[in-house]
Amino acid sequence: MRIDKFLKISRLIRRRMLAKQVADQGRITINDKVAKASSVVKEGDELAIRFGQKIVTVRIDQIKNTTKKEEAASLYTILKEEMLEKVEPEFMDDED
Repeated sequence: MRIDKFLKISRLIRRRMLAKQVADQGRITINDKVAKASSVVKEGDELAIRFGQKIVTVRIDQIKNTTKKEEAASLYTILKEEMLEKVEPEFMDDED
């Protein structure tokens, strides 16, 4: 199954078009390799998705073509959630 479709069905990302955009921006990896929206995922794959300043890593437990809202979370297991460190901009001092 394509990753953009899996993200929508699992409700990790609500819309397939948004999942495609996130993938095309290089913010998703499958087993530590940068994914495109058309990348194929299978059970056992690990996905890392960057949402703003947070990276969520999940393992795919099941692949289904459709699912109910209540069952969507059963398609994956969250392995970890990491906050990215904010990098403060460096300002140049004009003092001489």
